[in-house]
Amino acid sequence: MVLLHGQPGSGTDWKQVEERLPHGLNVLAPDRPGYGASRRPAGGFAAGARALLAEMDARGIDQAVLVGHSYGGGVALAAARLAPERVAGLVLLASVGPGCLTGADWPLAAPVSGEFFGLAAVTRLRRRPLAADEFVNLQTWGNAHYDHGPLWRSFLTEQRALMRELDDLTASLPEVTQPVLLLADARDMIIPVRATHRLAAVLPDARVELLNGPGHHLPRRAAPGIADAIAGFLATLDDQAAA
Repeated sequence: MVLLHGQPGSGTDWKQVEERLPHGLNVLAPDRPGYGASRRPAGGFAAGARALLAEMDARGIDQAVLVGHSYGGGVALAAARLAPERVAGLVLLASVGPGCLTGADWPLAAPVSGEFFGLAAVTRLRRRPLAADEFVNLQTWGNAHYDHGPLWRSFLTEQRALMRELDDLTASLPEVTQPVLLLADARDMIIPVRATHRLAAVLPDARVELLNGPGHHLPRRAAPGIADAIAGFLATLDDQAAA
């Protein structure tokens, strides 16, 4: 199983989930390109999918269940389309998808304003606690650096790629035929729950489970429920394989 964090984020976002997953499960939670210890520069969904497959090759992983949160969900979907034989199933948490864009996404991706709003958000968040609908780790990304520069630049790169690649990702969804479990909070203020329902409507083999209250950052704020849902999904895959 490969766990793909959101934007911004790191593999450590999954720590609480990993601790609750079934014993004996081989779990990988890498830092995506542009974040944490990754030495690859940030990119969009296609670049992230290629990086993921290269990571799987390097570790001798022929096939995996992909679990993606937020932007990581888009990477998981792109990988399932690019190399369907490598992906046994997907669990997508508050994933990007059709209908995911809000009024905040456009200025965050625009020239000049993207840099301005990214830095302004960092400055503002240093002065107060995070609200329930904000990313847990936004308070650190302004000060954090990576081999390719400050992490806010990785965020900006991905944000601009989101605008360019979302339509293509959406058009490719009927090609993603693996079983998919979609998890989301109906009151998510970062990625509207409509994106989850639209994913379910177009993916050939998908079902939805809605949560109540954790907001957007499900790996950190709803770890027990997420781990249980993943375990249940794995059991259904085992049942299908045995049938």
